[in-house]
Amino acid sequence: MPCLLSGQTEEPMKWNLWEPFKRFQRRPTGEEEERQAVRKPGAQGCISIILIPYFLVYTKYWILSVLILAWLAYDWNTHSQGGRRSAWVRNWTLWKYFQSYFPVKLVKTHDLSPKHNYIIANHPHGIVSYGVFINFATEATGFARIFPDITPSVGTLEGIFWIPIVREYVMSLGVCPVSELALKYLLTQNGSGNAVVVVVGGAAESLLCRPGASTLFLKKRKGFVKLALKTGAYLVPSYSFGENEVYNQETFPEGTWMRFFQKGFQDTFKKLLGINFCTFHGRGLTQGSWGFLPFNLPITTVVGEPLPIPKIQKPNKMTVDKYHTLYINALRKLFDEHKVQYGLPETQELTII
Repeated sequence: MPCLLSGQTEEPMKWNLWEPFKRFQRRPTGEEEERQAVRKPGAQGCISIILIPYFLVYTKYWILSVLILAWLAYDWNTHSQGGRRSAWVRNWTLWKYFQSYFPVKLVKTHDLSPKHNYIIANHPHGIVSYGVFINFATEATGFARIFPDITPSVGTLEGIFWIPIVREYVMSLGVCPVSELALKYLLTQNGSGNAVVVVVGGAAESLLCRPGASTLFLKKRKGFVKLALKTGAYLVPSYSFGENEVYNQETFPEGTWMRFFQKGFQDTFKKLLGINFCTFHGRGLTQGSWGFLPFNLPITTVVGEPLPIPKIQKPNKMTVDKYHTLYINALRKLFDEHKVQYGLPETQELTII
């Protein structure tokens, strides 16, 4: 999910009604895929941009469309410049009920000094990333109490911010686009004490998530390291134990007609929307029933020790690889020190592909 990018200073993003259609293309591979994946509008963004002109031209609600378009044009850069965080929304009682359903827990191993900025990289993605949402986008587990004077911002797909009303809601939670423009603003132009949270494995990793698995899509994900080097932000590893347990994911055997249709759906979704289609299920409304509610199993997000990163305007490949390796070593150490305590066997290994 991270976006990794050139060191050039970008001009503020200008509002363009047709921009989503320019980006509606298949993702390339490698580091270019990592850079561009977060820029895709997604289904929600495209639907939003299509429906507004429809209401504008073909229905009696045209005045509403005009007001929405005017507001989006006026407020277009806000989500990439810190957003509009609301302590009231982050402290809704609803989030406490949501947190206690699993339950979700946030564990600190080291203090985060408000004198620095941080990139908290989280693993694994899971199907929905419940641990990241509850721990960093709400105050249900007491982030502000556990990490005083640190302001978390969760990175997500930029297409969400093209949806009227929804963009206001996600900004109030402290959610920002996982784009260079937004992340660099928070890490370089918003003072200190900021922590951007990125789920590094992204949608590609969601296909690897199933109960008992600890496989991460990380070997080629180096953009978050490059961003840390360009901004001087400390890297902080974090792991959500239990994230892979809350849904069962089904991958049908190769050669079967079920696998043929499953792979066809996944390839189509990836080509058109830049997302991976997971075949998963959880529980129903009653215990033991089948449905799409997550299983109420514990999720514990452990936040590790900050890794100091030097600020280098144009880091070369060797430097990026060096700190990428240091990060992976720190993540493995965090995983090994806490895996038994949070339900994994001593022999469980962290697999990185």
